[in-house]
Amino acid sequence: MSVAVSAAPPPLLPPGARANVLARAALWPIAVLLVVHRVFFLAANGSPTDDFTTVYSAVRRFLTGVPVYNENYATVDPHYLYNPGATLLLAPMGISADLDASRAVFIVVNAAAIVIALAIATRLVGHRLSSWVWPAAVAVAFLTESVVNTLVFSNINGVLLLVFTTFLWLFVHGRRWWAGLMLGVAIVVKPMFAPVLLLPVLRLDWRTIVGGVGVPVIANLIAWPLVPQASDYVTRVMPYLSQTRDYANASLAGLAVYFDMPAGLEWALWLVLGVCVAVAVVGLWFWRDRDPVFWALTTSGVLLTGVFVMSSLGQMYYSMMLFPMIMTALRKVSVFHVWPAWVAAFLVLFPDGWYREDFPVAGIWASLFAATAGWSLLLLVTAVTVAVWTVPLLREWRGNIGRSDSVVADESPDRGLPSTQRTVS
Repeated sequence: MSVAVSAAPPPLLPPGARANVLARAALWPIAVLLVVHRVFFLAANGSPTDDFTTVYSAVRRFLTGVPVYNENYATVDPHYLYNPGATLLLAPMGISADLDASRAVFIVVNAAAIVIALAIATRLVGHRLSSWVWPAAVAVAFLTESVVNTLVFSNINGVLLLVFTTFLWLFVHGRRWWAGLMLGVAIVVKPMFAPVLLLPVLRLDWRTIVGGVGVPVIANLIAWPLVPQASDYVTRVMPYLSQTRDYANASLAGLAVYFDMPAGLEWALWLVLGVCVAVAVVGLWFWRDRDPVFWALTTSGVLLTGVFVMSSLGQMYYSMMLFPMIMTALRKVSVFHVWPAWVAAFLVLFPDGWYREDFPVAGIWASLFAATAGWSLLLLVTAVTVAVWTVPLLREWRGNIGRSDSVVADESPDRGLPSTQRTVS
């Protein structure tokens, strides 16, 4: 007797589910291979620009009782610029006396931090880690100049992206003390994160403010007697930081020094950018309750972009901190629903050279200051887009002021959305 065994084909998935399965099947191998290539080949080979050795040598001096800030700050070599509090936090980098092994571990830690940060950002914008979004974000991120140079130069930006993204997650989900701790850690290592304190200020969230301010203060108070000749940070490093350098500096100030721009023109451009930041932040304020995730990610991105382009030093790989803002494109409301924002993202994230033999000087300028143009464009696009959205919201807000029931509950998920983005039922 023969027994016929028939194997039924697997049930067909709905088109959307099939697309998700196919996307994940394609994107995860690409993402993994890109990570492996960047970490174990590009970063392992290194670069003449070596940020790690500078920091490693400084923390080794700290651990062995040698003055930390004993460099010649008149040269253009990479310098150790971290404050005593940051030096204390970075001390674990120098525990091992093996420079090469420490650098390898540091690169892997930064790469892992970037991948985890993108996972947090994926959840923040409302997608599961089982979707195609996370591997797509990893693949695109590891193609950017920000990630490549962070790993090749071996600096700490990957870890800072994780700290910053963790802060956003905790802040949006109401974990105020922990959010303040994370923001404080980011600020003590790189004070460029200090303007992000405006988010808890606008929320009147004193817990996050206390953490964000308290961690840098406490870390430096503890570190000051421990770091040999800590006062050199004030007498030697801070004067150096007050100068605007004319190399590897994509900020407006760097551009002005490079081209010997008239002071009046530089100030005029600075004020225009400042107005863009102010308009964007004020307009986004109306979204803090309608869409807290969009508000927090976009406002923090605007503030950081303002720092990159309006401070005395802006480097292209800082743009990594804009990943959470860019990923709002996957939400109902985002400034990245307009194409000029993507032009700005391309200019600040991708290391394409613009050099041509028949236009050598112009090509060099374009390559040096593409990030300057991209950051400025992003601020302008955000300000204009948010201003257009805010006009009807402002009218609604003013109308509600005169009502006795000024706080009106509206459970519609589309409340406050631009008309072109409301769902059609």
